[in-house]
Amino acid sequence: MEGYLTLRPGLEAAATLVERKSRFIAQLAHVEDELEASRYIARMRTRYPDARHQVSAWVLADGRERAGDDGEPSGTAGIPVLRVLRDAGLRDACCVTSRYFGGTLLGRGGLVRAYGTCAKRAVEAARAAGSIAEMVSVVRIVIKLSHAHRGRVIRLVKIMDGRISQIEYSDEVQLDARFRQTDADRFLRAIAEFGSGCCRVRVDDPRIAEF
Repeated sequence: MEGYLTLRPGLEAAATLVERKSRFIAQLAHVEDELEASRYIARMRTRYPDARHQVSAWVLADGRERAGDDGEPSGTAGIPVLRVLRDAGLRDACCVTSRYFGGTLLGRGGLVRAYGTCAKRAVEAARAAGSIAEMVSVVRIVIKLSHAHRGRVIRLVKIMDGRISQIEYSDEVQLDARFRQTDADRFLRAIAEFGSGCCRVRVDDPRIAEF
């Protein structure tokens, strides 16, 4: 699976827009499956019970996605919000935009712009707050080596943009390091050039995680 961006779990981002007296409130949150998305949409209905429309869109890491217009003309509300999530590269994300009708019809073009703009502002608010995380394919590599090679291998980990999460000392040294998958391949090729007597390496399967 390729990397993607997502809102960090437990965080929300919000934005508002007023267009011809109609008030739009976009709420963005992390969800990991369809059930979580449905529950989040239900919470927004409870949070804004007097809103005329509760427009929703969500995208999951596995590629599933859905958009709902909730009574707005077809294609004028949910799809523009979904497009914002796609364009931002977000996955495992749900955006609900609540609209309080101001008495003036906005027309199809006006609705598309209003819902899209409000959702985009919510994404921008999440970025500004540091709430968006990059999820990438991460490889954990455990290296066992002699004390004599410790400094050399630690420098190599840093050069290859790896991160050491733990170092254990006994009669030998054990490094627990994590790399982006592409950098892990580079590290393994480089450390092989040190010779078989340098260290022993265990490589875990890649997993999608924040790096």
